[in-house]
Amino acid sequence: MEHITSTPTVKTPAERFTGDVYLNLIEAPAEPARLAIGLVRFTPGARTNWHSHANGQTLYITDGIGLVGTRDGHVVRVSAGQTVKCPAGEEHWHGATDTTLMAHIATVVGDASGDGTTWLEPVTDEQFAQALASQTS
Repeated sequence: MEHITSTPTVKTPAERFTGDVYLNLIEAPAEPARLAIGLVRFTPGARTNWHSHANGQTLYITDGIGLVGTRDGHVVRVSAGQTVKCPAGEEHWHGATDTTLMAHIATVVGDASGDGTTWLEPVTDEQFAQALASQTS
């Protein structure tokens, strides 16, 4: 058994995120398991770039309200206690709403190259505004 009492909080790289996003890495992908787990905290308006995962991704929302969007324009509003599964290869993004923070535990099973994530371009302000507007009625 290994008892880990704390993990450092790091600011995520600007080339993969818009806004202020913070990560506590819980588990890094390592042979033979290749499991990566992180607690990710998004400030209001912050979000990932478009990205995909070779073996999919599971997000468990721990706090706040956020959005998860896909290339086809489908957007779901998420809140604490909910889970979203993104299938292998699906281009998507996730982050907080414009007025609330959101935190989730992200779980991915990596591949031979690492965590299996392919990072793409930023979600534009227009795309983010459209996602927000699709959630109000």
